[in-house]
Amino acid sequence: MAVTPMPGSLALLEELEWRGLLFQQTEGCAAALAKERVHGYCGFDPTADSLHVGNLVSILGLVRLVRAGHEGVALIGGGTAMIGDPSGKSEERPLRDAEEIAANARAIEGQIRRVVTQALGESAGARIHFRDNASWLGSQGLIPFLRDTGKHFTVNLMLQKDSVQSRMATGISFTEFTYMLLQAHDFLHLYQHDGVTLQVGGSDQWGNITAGTELIRKAARGEAHGLTFPLLTDAAGKKFGKTEAGAVWLDAARTSQYQFYQFWINTEDADVGRLLRTFTLLDRATIEGIEAEHAAAPHLRMAQRRLAAEVTTLIHGAAATATAAQVSQTVFDKKADAHALSDDVFAMLAAEMPSVQVSALDGTIDLVALLEQGFGLSKTAARKLIQQGAVSVNGAKVGAEAQEVPASEAVRGRWVLVRKGAREIAIAELVAG
Repeated sequence: MAVTPMPGSLALLEELEWRGLLFQQTEGCAAALAKERVHGYCGFDPTADSLHVGNLVSILGLVRLVRAGHEGVALIGGGTAMIGDPSGKSEERPLRDAEEIAANARAIEGQIRRVVTQALGESAGARIHFRDNASWLGSQGLIPFLRDTGKHFTVNLMLQKDSVQSRMATGISFTEFTYMLLQAHDFLHLYQHDGVTLQVGGSDQWGNITAGTELIRKAARGEAHGLTFPLLTDAAGKKFGKTEAGAVWLDAARTSQYQFYQFWINTEDADVGRLLRTFTLLDRATIEGIEAEHAAAPHLRMAQRRLAAEVTTLIHGAAATATAAQVSQTVFDKKADAHALSDDVFAMLAAEMPSVQVSALDGTIDLVALLEQGFGLSKTAARKLIQQGAVSVNGAKVGAEAQEVPASEAVRGRWVLVRKGAREIAIAELVAG
């Protein structure tokens, strides 16, 4: 069947190339993609209960495949996660039990489904299918596996793979050594049962991918291809997607919606254009227009705001993005009017900033006590800040002699936003005394 690409879209490889996302491809891959509708897959091992921002490159790789007129398969590695992929790892992964892996698999499948639906819509999202290799690897017998898969690989070839070479100094168990055979077996299984002829993934998966194309050639006398995306680093050469607090996760329970949004807002100018290409579905003309506007006024951080909005919406939806954006603006705008903020914004602020519950006595809130509780100050330090004019309540600076805040100033009778200096915020929630 001829490929019917999305109207006005670039061919897949051409689009990946201008986005800086085409790292390696097997010989004949371009011709195969141009010839017919291809079924391509990408694997995700459930070694945790959430994916992280680095995995977005591969998820969006499947989305871009579908937008170019092809079909996608998201393979959840419920079976291979029992073994552990040595690729990119300097030491052995800890083995996880089947129950934990099954729970992780359900969680990350749900994440991928949400991203795909957000990116493609309900109907187009049906063109990315889901499989879990536990359904065939779990019942795979050792002797049939060695006879039907293992016989097509030499130890010499396996030792040449980067994922093995990088571990020769520190050691690699036989368990992890065989991982590439399992991934190759997956590719063969999907080729035979789902018509899959393409595997995509990060560049650290090249050895595993080509092992699969070779197995299909030898065991099924078929033709299959692979292509990889570059592993991301920032302008300083550091691995992308890490912060001082650790990985940036797609699960809001691990990385909150505000922290996720703020991660993208904090992108360096040198990186923002590349990340717009990598992590959004905006077209070339739109991205180049954003870059031009950003170059003219980089201090406005317009490109970072657009990047944060696009990616946060993709993961958490438009409503959460709007709330996170308003929280971000409130944090960095010392004159922000708290009375204009919604309860959702206050709730997110309270979750991210120091927050306390206070009661009113005779219709007033003790400002000194509020500063003590909210910022961990002594009474003396709190009074000194007030006298210095360094305290504002709900966007209005308090007088040097102020000791109390009228309870009537609480937003909707509930919220009080207290600012110390330019950017330190505490949220007080008024409760019955």
